[in-house]
Amino acid sequence: MPKTPNPQRGMLNAGVALIVAASWLCSAPVQAQTLSLTAYKQAVAESLSGDAEMAAFYRERGFDPLWTAPDEASATRRAALLEALASASAHGLPASRFNAQTLLAQMRAARTDHARGQVEIALSETFLAYAHAINGGLLDGRRIDSGIKRGPQRLSARGLLDRMSREDPRHVLASLAPQTPEYARLMRAKLELQQVIGRGGWGATIRAGKLDPGQSGAEVVALRDRLLRMGYLAPTLSASYDGPLRAAVLEFQEDHGLEADGVAGSATLSAINVAPEERLKSVVVAMERERWLNLPEGRGKRHVYVNLTDYHANIIDDGKVTFETRSVVGAQAPDRATPEFSDVMEFMVINPSWYVPRSIVVNEYLPLLRRNPAAVSHLQITDSRGRTVNRASGFSQYSAASFPFSMRQPPGPQNALGEVKFMFPNKYNIYLHDTPSKHLFARNERAFSHGCIRLSDPKDFAYALLAKQTDDPRGLFDARLRSGAESRVNLEEPVPVHLVYRTAFTTAKGHVNYRADIYGRDTKLWNALSAAGVALLDAQS
Repeated sequence: MPKTPNPQRGMLNAGVALIVAASWLCSAPVQAQTLSLTAYKQAVAESLSGDAEMAAFYRERGFDPLWTAPDEASATRRAALLEALASASAHGLPASRFNAQTLLAQMRAARTDHARGQVEIALSETFLAYAHAINGGLLDGRRIDSGIKRGPQRLSARGLLDRMSREDPRHVLASLAPQTPEYARLMRAKLELQQVIGRGGWGATIRAGKLDPGQSGAEVVALRDRLLRMGYLAPTLSASYDGPLRAAVLEFQEDHGLEADGVAGSATLSAINVAPEERLKSVVVAMERERWLNLPEGRGKRHVYVNLTDYHANIIDDGKVTFETRSVVGAQAPDRATPEFSDVMEFMVINPSWYVPRSIVVNEYLPLLRRNPAAVSHLQITDSRGRTVNRASGFSQYSAASFPFSMRQPPGPQNALGEVKFMFPNKYNIYLHDTPSKHLFARNERAFSHGCIRLSDPKDFAYALLAKQTDDPRGLFDARLRSGAESRVNLEEPVPVHLVYRTAFTTAKGHVNYRADIYGRDTKLWNALSAAGVALLDAQS
């Protein structure tokens, strides 16, 4: 596992933190060092009323101090916490909320045992707040956008305090951030972007509307210089749109999900002109989202990973992509945008029926049926007992609220779900499926569905899933398909599914990839992080 970059420590380096933390009790009056347990415990008990887990931890240890005892172990814990807090901004966390100087001031001002008890709880509360934020997320995304169904992960407060009491405190604190290669690379990208901004950015923007290979002039030079500063081009004095520049444009286009043709068209130039500050926002938001996905149970040795903004669905085995296919996701209208959440795929249905969602029935099809009862004839209209409704009676008497029927499209080559759907039952009625509308997969931007995720290569996706439970996945699938009958195939080992939304993501080699904020969620999330005190540039940047 790659190590995260060593964060800058700000005003408190390790040595200073250790000296201050270790000497704190020694600087107090001698009589206070013995700790008047009655006054100390009273202060601790008074401060614990709002946190049941913390209260249980302290009761079990007879209210003995974790941080404020006059011993080396407590001093080491204090120093380790102060060091970690000083590097909070390197993780995209608000330095003002995790301010080591505030704690130091409270420690220096504590001249009585009652005050020491208050410091004890302040240290524990700060430790827990920091641990929760760096491990599982600072914010609850569900309060920021209705399409975010994923809440922050929260470790047990009691468990965290117990670990700090038994283990090396620096090891505990270092283990809290996500231990994924992605998080480490995002931290590195954050630092590099801050350095770019500190050096004045990527240079002048390109004012041309389009630049073609073979051209020369001032705007080509601006394009050259900007791609050079971004790391896509080796130093050159060429003023023409030559082979190396075209190769750099191609690589940039691939990293940004654009049509890779080597021509600097309007979409490409618009992406090249994005300021490093905006890219930095995407990286900081991606770090927060990576913390949200820092699941205690892990993501699954095998799991399905769908980045909505990248329009791809992947099968991941032991951390490596073993299958990838293009996807179509929900359209940008609020009622069609695909939500982000995690669930578990349990089965697939071959030759599926499409049971039309109520929202589509009353909003899209009922108006057509009111005008023409024979409309959408490829769909069956059924009553509550599943009996087919006679269309001859018409539907003009029904409103969206009173329409009592359901609609279903039987299996077939033109079924909206195609030949197979992949089910991870959830209350949002979202699943992965085939589609007869294959032409949409040729587009770079693929937000067209009602919310479910369409796959470009659903059969191969099915074969990859079934390969874990049969020696002949293709034969099993194709036999069920040829029958024409609706057929459920259970996955012997259910597969976790993670629908994520990353406008910035990394690869093992190469540049950070960026995608458009198709639903505007990352803009909202950055605004919320900023309001919580997250700064674009660290104080020491």
